[in-house]
Amino acid sequence: MDHETLRDLYTRRRANFLLPLAQALENHLRDLVSSLSRIDQVSVRAKAVESFLRKAEKKTERGEPKYSDPVHQIQDQIGARITAFYLSDIPLVKELVEKYFGPIESRLASPESPREFDYEGQHYILFIPEDLIPDETDDGAIPKFFELQIKTLFQHAWSQAEHDLAYKPETVLTRDQSRLVAFAAAQAWGADLIFAKLAEELGTKTRPT
Repeated sequence: MDHETLRDLYTRRRANFLLPLAQALENHLRDLVSSLSRIDQVSVRAKAVESFLRKAEKKTERGEPKYSDPVHQIQDQIGARITAFYLSDIPLVKELVEKYFGPIESRLASPESPREFDYEGQHYILFIPEDLIPDETDDGAIPKFFELQIKTLFQHAWSQAEHDLAYKPETVLTRDQSRLVAFAAAQAWGADLIFAKLAEELGTKTRPT
């Protein structure tokens, strides 16, 4: 499928199906975590057209297309995020998610080495609830899965800034710039530990309201 055909197809798919579904899923997730007292925000987005095209047209190391059918293979066309206050709040959010969704895939994104500081967060691939999909919708018109990220306030703030400054195809950071990004990640990690400890000492962990 050529670039413009893929663009037109995804643009229509996004407008007609993904945007309404993202709003319905956001409402669903808000209801799910409404009993927890330390949730900062719940957000769901339909992947932007240009972002989808960049991912759809990625190549493998051998120069071959990474996706043979990107419209049906890319799993984060619908992406959700739940942001909790502290590290100590994450387990209860995970418990709710795993109870009601039954994850297809779950992984903790974190640096490989204890000497490194980088992106952190809990990631899930989950089935989209069938009751959020209109009965008349063609089975191939929307994805069957969505990606959910669970983060603390500091993990969210760092990842948003890092993505804006460094995670762009045209951006190549110098060594010192990369070290500054890692330093900021280390500070966010340290702040998370401090506030989690304070929350535990003061008895303000996430709990049912």
